[in-house]
Amino acid sequence: MTTLTITLNGQPTPITAEPDTPLLWVLRGELHLNGTKFGCGMSLCGACTVHLDGEPVRACVTPVSAVGNANITTIEGLQGPEATALREAWTAIDVAQCGYCQSGQLMSACALLKKTPQPSDADIDAAMSGNACRCGTYPRIRAAIHQAAQARRG
Repeated sequence: MTTLTITLNGQPTPITAEPDTPLLWVLRGELHLNGTKFGCGMSLCGACTVHLDGEPVRACVTPVSAVGNANITTIEGLQGPEATALREAWTAIDVAQCGYCQSGQLMSACALLKKTPQPSDADIDAAMSGNACRCGTYPRIRAAIHQAAQARRG
């Protein structure tokens, strides 16, 4: 086992793990941050999406050794005007059905709005294509992203 210090949600956080341990296992098992979900374990569903220096990555296939000095943001630490607008739109449109995929959906949507403040349907489809929703709430997800973008524009 190796002891490392990662930057998690803006705070230095010591962890003890083998270098090849998936970040997801550290977040959920060692640090008890259960907002990041385990879905498929193969980077196919997006339930485990976190930000690594603002970029969405799949924590189930990201070894802790790949984190380096990057800042990891989980759903518990997601902040800022985009995150606020998305949460409000998610609630207003009643996006969540079962809710399991929602933290990953919000992480991907937030990264999109930070890069593309007024995304087109094609932008949304591309950014969200790695996030599966078993309940099929894709139209509501897209509508909520558009609503959040509109709210940010004013």
